[in-house]
Amino acid sequence: MSNRRVDEDKRATLRRFAALGAATPLVGLGGGDDGDDDSSGSSDARDAIVGYVASTPGAHFSKVRDDLQLGTGETQYHLRNLVDDDTLEVRRDGDYKRFFPASRFSEFEQVALGYLRRDTPRGMLVHLLRDPDATGSELADRLGVSRATVSTYAKKLDAVGLLSREDGYAVRNPETVITLLIRYADSFGSDAAAFADDAAELIRFDP
Repeated sequence: MSNRRVDEDKRATLRRFAALGAATPLVGLGGGDDGDDDSSGSSDARDAIVGYVASTPGAHFSKVRDDLQLGTGETQYHLRNLVDDDTLEVRRDGDYKRFFPASRFSEFEQVALGYLRRDTPRGMLVHLLRDPDATGSELADRLGVSRATVSTYAKKLDAVGLLSREDGYAVRNPETVITLLIRYADSFGSDAAAFADDAAELIRFDP
């Protein structure tokens, strides 16, 4: 009974994201599964990956696999084909391979999404957008991490162009970062969702 429940949950997850993927241009072009006895299921998995990456850009391999409840080999197979036929593109981010819809995001946006998918860097950026005067010690206290951790990530964010350390900390290209946070808030943590809710209120406010 438990295995049946797992299978039903997996199929429901695949169907939900496959509906998004099927509506994405280029899906289904190339990388076909002709001759595969399970071509329908394979197509669902392929479309689900496309839909998932469209709604969760910058997701790394393990997250795609685990959230869609796919096997490692199955995930590798579809991701490789989707990259080869230019439906998706991949960016190396340290130990991760992050996946994006092809030709949708600039290099800066891809880098930003990669860091926004990490709890501490995202928390730093969200807090700095809320309070541009926040110090390193204040960020550490708010995020529940060490001052050294904040300093380490600040250096990395500075190196990739997301943060300035010239006079305290300041988010670079804040409009782009805010847009990404709001647009994909549901795929980040609760901090991003709360920020998006507050930002929406500010946008609607018209004195």
